[in-house]
Amino acid sequence: MELRPYQREAVDAVYRHLRERNDNPCVVLPTAAGKTPCLATVCRDAVNLWNGRVVILAHVKELLEQALDKLRAIAPELPVGIYSASLKRRELNYAVTIGGIQSIYQKACDLGPVDLIIVDEAHLIAPDGEGMYRQFISEAKAVNPLVRVIGLTATPFRMKTGTICAPENILNHVCFEIGVRELIVQGYLCPLRTKAGIARADMSGLHVRAGEFVAGEVEDLMDTSDLVQAACAEIVEHTVDRRSVLIFSAGVRHGQHVVEVLRQRHGVECGWVDGQTPMRERDVILDRFKCGDLKYVANVNVLTTGFDAPSIDCVALLRPTMSPGLFIQMVGRGFRLHPDKTDCLVLDFGGNILRHGPVDDLRIKEPGKGDGEAPAKECPQCHAVVHAAYSNCPECGHEFPPPERSKHEAQATSEGILSDQVTQTAYDVTDVWYEVHHKRGDPDAPPTMRVYYECGIATTFSEWVCFEHTGYPRRKAEQWWVERSNEPIPATVEEAVDIARCGDLARTIAITVQRKHGSRYDEVVGHVLGPKAPRIDTDEGAAEYAATYSGIPEDEIPF
Repeated sequence: MELRPYQREAVDAVYRHLRERNDNPCVVLPTAAGKTPCLATVCRDAVNLWNGRVVILAHVKELLEQALDKLRAIAPELPVGIYSASLKRRELNYAVTIGGIQSIYQKACDLGPVDLIIVDEAHLIAPDGEGMYRQFISEAKAVNPLVRVIGLTATPFRMKTGTICAPENILNHVCFEIGVRELIVQGYLCPLRTKAGIARADMSGLHVRAGEFVAGEVEDLMDTSDLVQAACAEIVEHTVDRRSVLIFSAGVRHGQHVVEVLRQRHGVECGWVDGQTPMRERDVILDRFKCGDLKYVANVNVLTTGFDAPSIDCVALLRPTMSPGLFIQMVGRGFRLHPDKTDCLVLDFGGNILRHGPVDDLRIKEPGKGDGEAPAKECPQCHAVVHAAYSNCPECGHEFPPPERSKHEAQATSEGILSDQVTQTAYDVTDVWYEVHHKRGDPDAPPTMRVYYECGIATTFSEWVCFEHTGYPRRKAEQWWVERSNEPIPATVEEAVDIARCGDLARTIAITVQRKHGSRYDEVVGHVLGPKAPRIDTDEGAAEYAATYSGIPEDEIPF
């Protein structure tokens, strides 16, 4: 099984982090981007190359099964054990142990020393206190103080405490991150279309507890006869040409009401799954759904993480949520590619897109800060939900009126006042990494060096440097190199990446990013650079190089 380019980059970033830092890394990949192949590759290398022992932790059996499947595909020779009550297996003495956290959290000492703990859906690690993940990791460290923890998640933040990575947390640094928009453009995720439901409840009276709407209040609000009937009618209307429709309800009573209305008023069979559905019945329903025998399935708090049905081409959100993580998980069920779909329609009856912004441009509110305004708006003509920057609806062409302000802003905006203007924003750079990039679908195109700039926990920009092109792209690449290095200009991209990864380019301190209205891409147009390193072939450069790189064996174990 060959990794996708960005998955290979993620794995390399983990190894780089483990070699260069003494803390614990986190990989951020969107839902459906394929965290499990990355996880399986790290396991294979840890065991086969470095004779290590690994534990994989997850909270649902679907994730445990996915990890096992990918390990079998990537490294069928690995000895793998499973410790999970839901899978009816209790196996500990293996090079790789896949554990359900609810079953294994008190068994760290029984495992003996392990070198790596890999946590899938790492945002579920409690920020403080005990918790099952924290107990397991603490006891594993008592057995082996040098054990390292690797986290994988699509949502590296929590509603109440903010980012999951901090010096005082179990996970300390995001070593790799790629966004939804970039993977859609590259063809690895399915594009989304969004529409707000016409039938909506007034949610202004809902109370918030522990960062989320009070569940009972939400269900009472959404589970009225008029709302359910109107929502079901819209769902049926918009999904005539859709293959697989996944519905998220506000509660068990509400979901069963939806199933009944779809059956009685529209002659539509809709499966139902909740936490109390017997496992065998649940498997039958979901198998029918995945193979196309059952078009509609409704659920409550079940089919968010670990559920893989690539054919889903419509997601209906019949519940509001204050959690951007839950919003991403629900919508992300439609991200997977399938030969029978060109996009996935998101029907939002809970105001979630307006609350959080488009899924590829979420506005994550910091704890203790005001609500602000989500970067999305609804077209009054066709009910498409689009980015707030649009002056005309891309679905129907409706012209949005200019925004009104009751008072002037506290700070001048950087956004252009007219649609043909561009905006430029400065970002501090926290990390830079370099990769060889090959153009998809065009094997004859020369490779380029792709430079990624990490500008905070959820913001990454990139640019392409074209050493193997001719004409203006090559001249631009030469200028880019001269500004950063005293070394000769490389002839190939691989040579440039090798030199860059050795740390021989000037550090990028900040970048300026230009955004043009209607453009699909942001462009890096300016850089603030640190001093260039001295040439390696000078006395000063040779001494610095030897001091930095001598004494590091090529087969160094990264944990």
